[in-house]
This record gives sequence, structure tokens and C-alpha cells, in this order.
Amino acid sequence: MIFRRTEEEDKEQVISLWRDAQAYFREQGIDQWQDGYPDRERLDQDVANKASYVLEEEGRVLATAYISVETEPDYCKIYEGKWFTKGPYGVIHRVAVTPFAKGRGLAGRLVAEAARSCREQGAVSLRVDTHQDNRPMRRMLEKNGFLYCGIIYLTRDGASRVAYEKKLK
Repeated sequence: MIFRRTEEEDKEQVISLWRDAQAYFREQGIDQWQDGYPDRERLDQDVANKASYVLEEEGRVLATAYISVETEPDYCKIYEGKWFTKGPYGVIHRVAVTPFAKGRGLAGRLVAEAARSCREQGAVSLRVDTHQDNRPMRRMLEKNGFLYCGIIYLTRDGASRVAYEKKLK
């Protein structure tokens, strides 16, 4: 299994992972990614910013995530809780795993790689958010050492999300 940055030739596979995730959310009644987000334009920006990553096995992209050390505007205000750390932090967004590889711990592997990468860049923590009803993602986060912090609101559409953080140092 190879963890690496997303390349131009990976884009169709990443888009396919996102579409599979959208279908899964729809089937489960989770109102996440049901408005066309994320889309090709978002992926183009992520790749250009060198923040899109994949897990590849035998030439096939099995999982993807956006990973970066940056200030996330949506995380500037948190409600009904607080962030545990101050200082630079990494973010993880747009996590998706191909349906046939679910249960293999690939999302956890992405989180571990994100933690390693962000720690190397000086981050003191890793932050992530997800839909309140996205139980599989919430379980994966908690299993991998993330703690619930509160509620954030997306500037994109005002939707609420549950926020988690994992200390890296």
C-alpha cells in the first residue's frame, strides 16, 4: 500500500470515490455531500495546492483525503465546546474509501499518515469535522484517538458539523 500525493492521472478515481461516498450517504439518510460537493473544481484546487492524497494498491486508488497544515476558516469559531490546543494544526477533509475496501482500516491509515505528515510540518494537533449522522466516520475518528470538541458551521452553506481534534505532541 502506497501513501502519496494525488497525481493528474488519479483524478477520475478520486472523483469516483467521492461519488460512491455520496451514494452511500444518500442510502443511509445522511445529508452530507448531497449538493454536488466535492466536485472536480475542488479536486483541481486540492491537487494544485499539493494537499490531496491517496492510498494506492497495485495501481488502484483505494482511499483519498485532503491533508494540510493551515488555518481552516470554518474552525475559527466553535460552539458548545472548544478546541484542546493552540498553535498550528493540520486538517483532514474529503475522506473517502472505495466500497470494496471498507473494513480494511484504510481511513485509519489515512489518519495516521496525516498525523505523521502534519507533525513533521510543526502541527500540534489534527482537526477534522463530519456530519452528525456520519457514525462510521465518527467511530473511526474516536478509534484513532480523536476527541469530540464541539460544533462548527460551514461557511460554504451554513451546515453544522461535529468537530474533533487529536493532539500530536
